[in-house]
Amino acid sequence: MKENELLECMDKDDKLRITREYQLHEKDTGSADVQIALLTHRINELTEHLREHRKDHSSRRGLLKMVGQRRRLLDYLSKTDTDRYLQLIKRLNLRK
Repeated sequence: MKENELLECMDKDDKLRITREYQLHEKDTGSADVQIALLTHRINELTEHLREHRKDHSSRRGLLKMVGQRRRLLDYLSKTDTDRYLQLIKRLNLRK
C-alpha cells in the first residue's frame, strides 16, 4: 500500500470513531453533533498543517470555510437544543 492509502484508511477510521462517539442513536451519521465533531477534528488537523506551511493560502481559505460552517451548526444547535449544545461544547472543549 502507498502512504496515501494508509492515510486515507486512518482518516476513515477516525471518521468512524468520531461518528460512533457523538451519534445520538445507532444509525445516526448526520446529526449536528456528529457534523460539529467531524468539523472540529478536521479544523484541528488543518490548523496543525498551517503552523508548518504558513503560505498555504488555499488551505487557510478552506479552514475559514469550515470554521464558518461549524459556527452555523453550533448556532442552530444552541437555538434548538440548548442542553445538547452546552454538553457538546464542553466535550469538544470549544469554549473557554
